[in-house]
Amino acid sequence: MEKIRISDIAKDFGVPNKTVMTILTELGMPPKSPAKVLEPDELDRIFEVMTIRNQVDDIAAALAVTAAMAPAKEKEEPKAEPKAEEPVKTEAPVEEKPKVEEPKAEEPKAAQPVKPAAQPAPQPTQPKKESQPQPTRKPERRYVDSRGSNVDMSKYDERIDALVPERADKLVQGQGKQKIRRAPDKKNAVMGQKRRQEEQERMRRLQLEVQKKQPIKVSIPDEISVGELASRLMKTGAEVVKQLMKLGVMAGLSEIIDFDTASLVAMEFNAKIEHEVHLTIEERLIDDHEDKDEDLLPCDPVIVVMGHVDHGKTSLLDHVRKSHVAAGEAGGITQHIGAYQIKLGDRQITFLDTPGHAAFTSMRARGASVTDIAILVVAADDGIMPQTIEAINHAKAAEIPIVVAINKMDKPTANPDRIKQQLTEYGLVAEEWGGDTIICPISALTGDGIPNLLEMVLLVADMRELKANPDRTALGTVIEARLDKNRGSVATLLVQNGTLHAGDLVIAGKAVGHVRAMTDYAGRKITVAGPSTPVEITGLDEAPGAGDRFHVVTDERMARELVMERREAARNEAGGDMRKLSLQDLFAQIQEGNVKDLNIIIKADVQGSAEAVKASLEKLSNDEVRVRVIHTGVGGVNENDIMLASASNAIVVGFNIRPDGNARTIAAQKGIDIRTYRVIYECINEIEAAMKGMLAPKFKEEVLGSAEVRQVFKVSGVGAIAGCMVKDGKIARNAKARLVRDSVVIHEGEIASLKRFKDDAKEVASGYECGIGLENFNDIKEGDVIEAFIMVQI
Repeated sequence: MEKIRISDIAKDFGVPNKTVMTILTELGMPPKSPAKVLEPDELDRIFEVMTIRNQVDDIAAALAVTAAMAPAKEKEEPKAEPKAEEPVKTEAPVEEKPKVEEPKAEEPKAAQPVKPAAQPAPQPTQPKKESQPQPTRKPERRYVDSRGSNVDMSKYDERIDALVPERADKLVQGQGKQKIRRAPDKKNAVMGQKRRQEEQERMRRLQLEVQKKQPIKVSIPDEISVGELASRLMKTGAEVVKQLMKLGVMAGLSEIIDFDTASLVAMEFNAKIEHEVHLTIEERLIDDHEDKDEDLLPCDPVIVVMGHVDHGKTSLLDHVRKSHVAAGEAGGITQHIGAYQIKLGDRQITFLDTPGHAAFTSMRARGASVTDIAILVVAADDGIMPQTIEAINHAKAAEIPIVVAINKMDKPTANPDRIKQQLTEYGLVAEEWGGDTIICPISALTGDGIPNLLEMVLLVADMRELKANPDRTALGTVIEARLDKNRGSVATLLVQNGTLHAGDLVIAGKAVGHVRAMTDYAGRKITVAGPSTPVEITGLDEAPGAGDRFHVVTDERMARELVMERREAARNEAGGDMRKLSLQDLFAQIQEGNVKDLNIIIKADVQGSAEAVKASLEKLSNDEVRVRVIHTGVGGVNENDIMLASASNAIVVGFNIRPDGNARTIAAQKGIDIRTYRVIYECINEIEAAMKGMLAPKFKEEVLGSAEVRQVFKVSGVGAIAGCMVKDGKIARNAKARLVRDSVVIHEGEIASLKRFKDDAKEVASGYECGIGLENFNDIKEGDVIEAFIMVQI
């Protein structure tokens, strides 16, 4: 029997999923999701309820109407409706007009003979309303001719005498003038000063009495000095100190007391206390208010793909995006988060791809915390693995729904039932087993089941009713950050709320700057990015930390002040003693007791990878030695890194990057150990072996020389040939080659061909031009550097 879900029934009836789910709930069979497969008896009950609720009076008429709904008749129906309505509109006025017109026609006839008898009653009221304003104003105006001398002013004398006080009258008559002109008397002056002082003292006492009756208001912060408290209470310092001594607190005027102690002292002085709250720069600068419901609009879902390493997460996204990313990752594993968007019908879905290796725990947790739904990829032939369990825990901690994708169903050893059984141990029960977890069998290689998986993801997103406010300033999370040689700091942001515009002032962690340029996931330039949109921006003064929250602010001065505070706090936290160390004799120094800390400087191509290496290396600490990462950064190893390593005797670890020429030279002079890796396993294993005294490398890399690509030639049947100038050392035909672009390793492999003009060459020395072809690699650009090296057995 064909499986019929709730969503299928709702679509057939043309009603929302919630309507069908409500019917089942009323019938005592509540479903857990619209994807529930319906049983025959449930279908019958739904049809019965829908039939009862949607009855028609005449079935023959209903069928006739349905049969008559042809395209031609549908066009005629809107024209016929106004004709039916027009008579209705004209009929009402036709009936009303005789009623309105008849009295109007009779009024002129009846008004002429009745005028003498009917007018006396209405006339007194109508003229009053019309003529009252006119006569009240004009008759009351009186004009007095002041030019003549015939105005009798004596009638106003009595009124003036009543208004003027007796003392003023005496002054007018000449009495009291001698007192004003009399010379000042010294005795009277002294007496007057005494009186003034007494008056002031009396006023002061009255003021104190008023203060006792009406307590003063004093605002007290969390911490306040005794002297400041005394001034706010309008008391002397001695009085406040005396009260503190009564409370058992011995404090001077310059000492700090807390809010509770200050409140007790203020209460002793009968003061009304208010708690003074100091807003930090961050609280004043960043707008984090809650959005109103009427401002929220539906937004697209953000999906994170999680699972164990090599279970097919990137291959799944690769099939969805119709691109090939997995081949470009070192060792076939994802080294940092990628953010992509796909269009499914009229909907946009944002995908985040997270690494599956154990070292990338923080990146998986960051991916889960910024998304709406998690797709858990489990290999059908491998089962639940440690990173699968970790991904489940991250998704549960973030309280996001999980959709399980059982991958590699095309393999003959696939066993999906075993996977479902294992998932039940972690609280994920399949729907067909009575649970609420959607499980979709897929094959990322062939594409089977992927459309159904995407449909289920959209179904879960619709049930969550995701909303955001696009009309506020943007805020979100930094997904990744790196340094580019030409563009500077480049950050990948996920806008979670609001709208980000080109030119906005963005603050993210310890970085701040205006959005100079903004591109979408495909590299296209855009100027506006709404909610659930991943973008790559330039313009920040440094690479922010992956996982940092970003906000759009308006006050640039306060933003830079806040960034300075954050950087200062980070420096203080990272400060401490740094001791010199070397990896080659690390175990010997540990045995001698000379080494307590292993200082490491980490440089990587992206910030997320640097964090992963740092977390993995710090876990290697034991009772004898502690691994301390004193600095992490993005970009190639430079002179500053070597100088820091020299001052602290640290080891420089490069992940997926290369040191520049000056850094390599200074490192050789100062004896700084630089270790570069492309896969994180090698880095962890080598340093762990060194700490255990088992470091015995069989091969050592010896750099022969480097050449700069000046021009690229495309040769049919061969591929790309790099026209190069050898800058230093030599390029040998039997050596290995490493392609470096902006201090980041792009490719590492064999030299396929080495030519000098048209002739094959065994080696080309410094200062000469040559043509170099790399085996199975054609993405060569002008300005790249090709390093030739050999592995020497030791």
